[in-house]
Amino acid sequence: MENEELKQDEVLQEETENVKKEEKSAKKKSNKKQEELEKALAEAEENKRKWYAVTAEYENYRRRTQNQSAQRYQEGRNDVVAALFPIGDNLERALAACQDENTKQGLDMILKAYKKVLEGEGVEEIDPIGQPFNADVAEAIMAMPAEDGEESGLVKQVYVKGYKKGDKVLRYAQVIVTN
Repeated sequence: MENEELKQDEVLQEETENVKKEEKSAKKKSNKKQEELEKALAEAEENKRKWYAVTAEYENYRRRTQNQSAQRYQEGRNDVVAALFPIGDNLERALAACQDENTKQGLDMILKAYKKVLEGEGVEEIDPIGQPFNADVAEAIMAMPAEDGEESGLVKQVYVKGYKKGDKVLRYAQVIVTN
């Protein structure tokens, strides 16, 4: 009987050891799964952060290209309008030189339509006569002596009209300045 009890004790001890081994193995598996879960959560968080960054970058890119496109379109319109300026200059010269009243009226109507187109585009004439010379809107092509009582550096005469749209100068006025 003692033998049997010893065998039973050994079997019991083996079973206890097996249970302990299984528990350790289960703990290792549990720890490993927990680590895998934490790693997966960290990776998911990183992917989410990257997605937000890419989304924000794309939105910035979209806005930037949209603004650039609008700016290019506006610059193209400004270039077309600027190409019309010599036509207006020639119309004004023709009107000043015209002797026939009917022709003068026709040229005046065309000139008014031209100015209306410019006004519709938001283009304004630069009229610096009598003002101090400003290199931001005018280009001095000649200097003439100031008359008695006149200040030096004033715009005396406009040789070629200048035009601007908002703050942007489309064509600088060519002026004669007193010195």
